[in-house]
Formats: sequence, structure tokens, C-alpha cells
Amino acid sequence: MGQTAAADIATISRISAVPAVLQVIGELTGLRFAAVARVIDNTWIACAVLDRLDYGVQVGDELQLVSTLSDEIRRGQQSVVIDKVSEDPLSRDHPFESYIAVPILRTDGRFFGTLCALDPDPAPLKSSTIRSTMESFARMLSLQIETEENLQRTEAASIKERKTTELREQFIAVLGHDLRNPLFAISAGAEMLLRKVKDPANEQRARHILTSARRATKLVDDVLDFARGSLGRGIPVNIEPCPDLGDVLRHVIAEIQSIHPKRIIQSSIGDLSDIHCDRERVAQLLSNLLANAVVHGDPDGAVEVSAQVKNGHFVLSVKNQGLIAEDALPHLFQPYSRPTGGTPQAGLGLGLYIASQIAQSHGGKLEVESTEPQGTTFTFSLPPRT
Repeated sequence: MGQTAAADIATISRISAVPAVLQVIGELTGLRFAAVARVIDNTWIACAVLDRLDYGVQVGDELQLVSTLSDEIRRGQQSVVIDKVSEDPLSRDHPFESYIAVPILRTDGRFFGTLCALDPDPAPLKSSTIRSTMESFARMLSLQIETEENLQRTEAASIKERKTTELREQFIAVLGHDLRNPLFAISAGAEMLLRKVKDPANEQRARHILTSARRATKLVDDVLDFARGSLGRGIPVNIEPCPDLGDVLRHVIAEIQSIHPKRIIQSSIGDLSDIHCDRERVAQLLSNLLANAVVHGDPDGAVEVSAQVKNGHFVLSVKNQGLIAEDALPHLFQPYSRPTGGTPQAGLGLGLYIASQIAQSHGGKLEVESTEPQGTTFTFSLPPRT
């Protein structure tokens, strides 16, 4: 692998949103292999990989699987979408059935590589929503590649800061608009189908579409919150009186309980009528902490939720009977970090990071304590308004 390829791989590795992009593509399309590939001459090199098929492709490997199809993209600089490869006369010799790839073009129009996904099973990929979402991701990556390369070349701090700020705003704009809107359209269409369909089979399909769209929307929302936090803007909050905060928290607990009916969740919610906060963000914080406790805690132990006012401070805690390794504690609130133990969890590993950012945006703090035999307790504390 030459120096140019190594530099491009390093550039992609510095774009912290790439793992989340590949995760969302997998959720949206149902395809189990996704990658960002760099093309140099006639060689396609993996720069980032999500491999749920155990193909064994590593970062730096040549993507032999898709070289022929990718050549078509490079020549035409247009997307390639194939629902069923075995029925395509030009591509049927490939060892997979469904394939989608969009070109990643540099901001000056030069071809960088492809954003692609594939699977050995056929999949319906030819909707305009899937294509437009993939192309939005490719534009976002193009902007981020430009940002990273500029940061490496630019020595003047003022120039670097100005260009970085501009591209950060575009990055967040793409996430907030170009990606959420197609997912909203999918959800709305699925809800309409549910109201109209009569037979159980089609109803089940519509529910599956709706569930997948909502899961993908949640992933995009998490990435958007991550971008705001990590790019320096912070997660926005709307602080206001929340006399109904207790009911909001009880609703979150009931929602998590309905998803995990076999788990024991005990709660103690005090009088919170005088609290000022962003109720939606505090509910999101509790949801993230509670889901984390249910998934990673002792499945036979109870999860305890407490929300009280103590010495003027609002204190929200979630406790579970599980232990976090001591060496993992300093990294828990970093992006893509997951507690050890428990059942493997779908998602991006951003829940605790986002919870900590919500706490900071409120002027509060989120702390964790994990000891034996007490277990693990996450505590959000919010000082009184001054």
C-alpha cells in the first residue's frame, strides 16, 4: 500500500462520524456489509468497514468483491443499485445478490472512491429515498474529507478555524435536513399503510418498515447530537419550568419497561414541580441511562431509578446490579464507548456520551460509581437556579 493510500485511510479514520454512517446505512438498507473505499488507478482499498458477514475485509485491504462494479461508478461517476445481482447480465458472476454504491467526489469534482453496501441476499434498494440518503452521506463525507485534508495542510490558525467552522455547519445541516427528511417520509408512509392494510402479512411488513425507520431516525438523531457536542456547539437545551417533570420521567420508565417486560424496574419519583430544565432532553438522558442499565446490568437484579430534590439540587440516579471494570470507567462518557458485560446492544455506543453532553448543557454533571457489592450507579445532578 502506497503513501497516498495510507494518507487517505488516515483521513477517513479521523472522521469520527464514519462508523455511525456505516451503521445507519446498514439499518436503512438491511445490507450487512458496508464500506468506504478509496480508488487509486484500478485499485479499490477499504478505508472503513462494517462487516456483519465475516468476509474478513480489513482496513487497508483491496476490495476484490466490488472492483468491477466500482469501475462502472468511477467511469460514469453515478450511483449503481442492483436489487438482485444474479438477474443482472453484467454483474451476475459476483458472490452477492444485492449491491448499492454511490461515488464520493472531492469538492473540486475529482473522484475519491465509493460508499457501498452489499449482501448475499436480495434486497429492495431501488427506492429514491435509499439512493438520496446514500448520496447525502457521500456529500457529507466529501465535505469531511476536505476538512481533514485542509487541516493537515493549513498552518495559519485563523484560516484553519474559519474553514473548519464553515464545513462543520454544512456537516450538521446535511445531518439535520438531508437525512432526517427521507426517514420521516418512510415513517409517514408506513403509518399510512398500517391504517389501510387489512391482512396480517402486509400489516407485519408495514410494522417492520416503521420500526426500522424509527430505529434509523434514532441513530441519525444520536449522530446529530454527537456532532453538535463533539464539534463544539454543545447539545441545545430549552430551560423552562417543568411542573410535569415527574410524569415525563414515569413515562420514560414505562416505555423502557414495556420493551423489557421481564426486567424489574423500581422507581422513586419525588416532588419535582419546581424544577427548571429541558424536559425532553432530561427524558432522553434518563432513557439512555435506563436502557444502558437494563442491557448491561445483572439480568436477575432490579434496576432502581430515583429522582429527588436534595438541598436544592435535582438529583436523578439509575442503579443496577452490575459491575463496570475499573479501567473502563474513565472512558465511559467518550463516543462509541460501551460498558463491559451484558447482552450486545444494537446502536452506535453514543448513549452515555450524549447523556453527559445533556448534563453539561444544563450546567450539571453526570457521574458514575461502580463498586462491589453496591453495583453501578449513574447520577445526574443539577444545581438550583441562581
